[in-house]
Amino acid sequence: MEFQHELIIPNEGLPFKIFLFEGGNGNYEREKHWHTSVEIFAVLEGQLDFFVNKEEYPLKAGEQIIINPNEIHSIHALNKNQTVVLQIPLKQFENYFTAERFIRFKRQGVLSDEKLLSLIKKMYQVYTDKNTGYEFRTMSLFYEIMYILVKNYRVTEVQEKELRHSRRLDALSKITTYMREHYREDLKLSQLASLFGYSDAYLSRMFQKYAKVNFKTYLQDIRMAYAYRDLMNTDHTISQIALDNGFCSSRGFSGEFQKRYGVLPSEMRKRQSQKGQKTAID
Repeated sequence: MEFQHELIIPNEGLPFKIFLFEGGNGNYEREKHWHTSVEIFAVLEGQLDFFVNKEEYPLKAGEQIIINPNEIHSIHALNKNQTVVLQIPLKQFENYFTAERFIRFKRQGVLSDEKLLSLIKKMYQVYTDKNTGYEFRTMSLFYEIMYILVKNYRVTEVQEKELRHSRRLDALSKITTYMREHYREDLKLSQLASLFGYSDAYLSRMFQKYAKVNFKTYLQDIRMAYAYRDLMNTDHTISQIALDNGFCSSRGFSGEFQKRYGVLPSEMRKRQSQKGQKTAID
């Protein structure tokens, strides 16, 4: 199966991730991938094309699409667009699971839900403006969105075929969830294999097959994602960020950071400071 597992890290202090789609300038393709989070793409301007389980869903301004956990999907954004993406970890829906770690939301083509679009747009504005009390307002909008999802779009009857497909990918997602919860620790492949009842070789193959990277690289990806978030959103020292996120030293962290981003963490932080606060959507 030629698709990758996407690592999703929530925004600092929030139980979800919200951001502007990185393909907003057009001429962009995101190849087949999957994740355990529920994902909503809300197009505010322009257009893009979604492919979910071999079905094509063209989206234009004012439309949204819901991507269910463990669904294989890709995105083609040939033209400029302004799209807000909301990613909600699966565990946020645990009180509404249809089966063990399973939930589905109906997708009858593309959605034109004005209320849902308005809430997502407003939540992004509030979160990026960061005015006094924004945390409370952001969460209140989030719960309104959650309410709409479980009330209007949740599917209560699913086919066994869907459950089987989800379970195949869920085996790895349980392990990656554990890794995200314990990434600061000295995790080893053999430790995880024993914990989840696999041999070292089988778990190693599972990462290569479904995540398209080895265990060590995936763990480093998690650590770097959280460290990057801390770098952009806190005033902690580089050394503290390194140690807080499972790196052995600030030197090791800085070297790995430079390999990935082309600059040292200190330079990236300086650029972020100069860039200033993101402009809110009009």
